[in-house]
Amino acid sequence: MDGPSRAESAAAATESPFKGKTGIARVVQAFINSLAGLGDAWRHESAFRQEILLACVLLPAAFAVPVTGPERALLVASVLLVLVVELLNSSVEAAIDRISLDRHQLSRRAKDLGSAAVLVALALLATVWAIVLLPLLG
Repeated sequence: MDGPSRAESAAAATESPFKGKTGIARVVQAFINSLAGLGDAWRHESAFRQEILLACVLLPAAFAVPVTGPERALLVASVLLVLVVELLNSSVEAAIDRISLDRHQLSRRAKDLGSAAVLVALALLATVWAIVLLPLLG
C-alpha cells in the first residue's frame, strides 16, 4: 500500500500546523517563543510583575544567607516555582478568555483553580523560607 494509511492521515490532520520544526531549529524556535511568553507575561500580567519583583528581592537573599547548598536550592526553587505556577495560571486564564468572555461556571472554576495553585505555591514559598531561616534567627 502506497502513502499514509487513513488512520495516519486522520492523525496528521489533527496535529498542529506549527509542529514542523525538528532538531536545533525546534530548540531555537522554542527559546524564542519562551522569551515572547515571558515578555507577554510582563506586559499583561500585573501579578507576574509583582512576583518578579519579589524574586528580585528573594533570589539575592537566598545567596546572601549562610545556609547549606540543599537549603539554598530549596529557597531558590520555591521562588521559581511561584513564577512557573503564575505563568501556567496566566495561560489558563488567557485560554479561557480566548474561548469566551461570557460568564460560565466552568470558566470561573478553571480560573479559581489556577489562582488557588498560585496561592499554594506562595504558601510553599513562605513555609520553606520560614523553615530554613528561622533557625538562623534563634
